[in-house]
Amino acid sequence: MSVVAFKRKQDNGEWSEKELSTLVAAFGAAMARGAGRQWETGTTENGDVQFYLLGPLPEQACELCVSRIGGRYILEDGRGRLLFEHRNLELVALHGRTAVPSTSWLMVRAITLWCAIRNTIHEKAEPLLVEGEELFVQFVPQLAALA
Repeated sequence: MSVVAFKRKQDNGEWSEKELSTLVAAFGAAMARGAGRQWETGTTENGDVQFYLLGPLPEQACELCVSRIGGRYILEDGRGRLLFEHRNLELVALHGRTAVPSTSWLMVRAITLWCAIRNTIHEKAEPLLVEGEELFVQFVPQLAALA
């Protein structure tokens, strides 16, 4: 038996127009919300193409990455964790759309501030209300006797 080594089919190192339009359409809503997101393409050390969804300025941290290795598309988050992998780009783009953080940092900070203020008021006002209720329970019978 003889073994024949086949060469790996090399990609041309670029996304096709159809692939790019699929990815841009999938992430278009995330970029159009005024969140300052942008996209960029690049290649790996082995020449495999990548599509990056970048966060707002000034950091422009990578939020999602779609790579095409051979005939498979790999979806990773900004930390390099594998989220999904498949041969169908539309399916990968669908999973990528759901993985995009939809809440802006300003909204997250506002929610955190609101929760902190609410917790502080709750901690400060609750003891006053409990003490007031105890005083009310003690003096109501005496007020009823006066009436």
